[in-house]
Amino acid sequence: MKFSTAVLTLACASSAMAFAPVVNQPKSSALNAVLGKVTGQSSLDPAVIAKYDSLAFPPESIMAEYVWVDAVGNTRSKTRTLPAAKAESVDKLPKWNFDGSSTDQAPGDDSEVILKPQRIFKDPFRPRSDGVDNILVMCDTYTPAGEPLESNTRAFAEEFFSGNEDQEVWFGLEQEFTLFNLDERTPLGWPEGGMPSRPQGPYYCSVGPENNFGRAITDALYKACMYAGINISGVNGEVMPGQQEYQVGPCVGIDAGDQLMMSRYILMRVCEDFQVYCTLHPKPIVEGDWNGAGMHTNVSTKSMREEGGLEIIKQAIYKLGEKHQEHIAIYGEGNELRLTGKFETASIEDFSFGIANRGASVRIGRDTQAEGKGYFEDRRPSSNADPYLVTGKIMSTIMGPEAPEIAPLNKEEA
Repeated sequence: MKFSTAVLTLACASSAMAFAPVVNQPKSSALNAVLGKVTGQSSLDPAVIAKYDSLAFPPESIMAEYVWVDAVGNTRSKTRTLPAAKAESVDKLPKWNFDGSSTDQAPGDDSEVILKPQRIFKDPFRPRSDGVDNILVMCDTYTPAGEPLESNTRAFAEEFFSGNEDQEVWFGLEQEFTLFNLDERTPLGWPEGGMPSRPQGPYYCSVGPENNFGRAITDALYKACMYAGINISGVNGEVMPGQQEYQVGPCVGIDAGDQLMMSRYILMRVCEDFQVYCTLHPKPIVEGDWNGAGMHTNVSTKSMREEGGLEIIKQAIYKLGEKHQEHIAIYGEGNELRLTGKFETASIEDFSFGIANRGASVRIGRDTQAEGKGYFEDRRPSSNADPYLVTGKIMSTIMGPEAPEIAPLNKEEA
């Protein structure tokens, strides 16, 4: 099975629907009326919630939250009760279904979509003290006849990893995101209807109330991901005020997509608790000199990590360069607003690579250059890119035929 034109078109179109630029969105008066405009204050009484959270679970049963990706790239979920023994392995979990006509994944006259469990995580939102875990279940989607939906990019990506297990390909995904007040127009830390008085610079990896906005949210995400069993490797404040980042990996093969997608679900649940709006759009603020948001993708195969690996890395980069436009087509909607050649990006039109060069399409780190082996970073994927498509496409390309050499951007030899 190949990446079909329909799949690639769907991936781009769905991202456009899910993550349209915030600056062009009208205020949601209905949402503001229900939740209020003050970020961080929920309309629900924590004391009432705590009363029910304190109730004991029956030890023989668990709550299983089935999570899937909808037609526009968002995560959705619903819960069921299962025997605790079912959580021992993903193979023991039953398939389930949902109304695909309500998620634009099936017509109304044949609306059943099948959920197939693929990965189990501990549920950080329903912890227990009895030694039994409630679970989050990452699923993908199929027709009742067993065919993957066109929106099931996991099934298409898995094909490229199958049979290449000996490559032991590692992915590290850097997920950037932007936090807004509930008006969906004002990033955290920004004056309503205006812009910060200071340009970007002091906000990156920052401390202090005048610089870092959203640390409590990112820390909550960090802990929730660790509890869940996601290989979250770090967090930091980003260059634009109100923008944050976390990193997932290294993960092997298709598991990178599973973990990143589940981490996005957890991120949205955390923001739900904090009553903060989160967008993955790559350029939520298009006016002024502000960085966009990406999902930089670090890649390393077994041969890249062994002696002589730097040459293997270069050969892989040449292959990526030859298929630059194919990759751009699935690297996220709105990416042209971000990949301008400014603000630590390369131009979307041209492929480039360099040593320690964050203005290149692909970067080789100084440590990799010095050791002669390691990994490379593809800086092109946008923050709303589909991790299954990104990792699967990279795998397909670097396992493909040789490509002509490309000169590095650096004056020094790369």
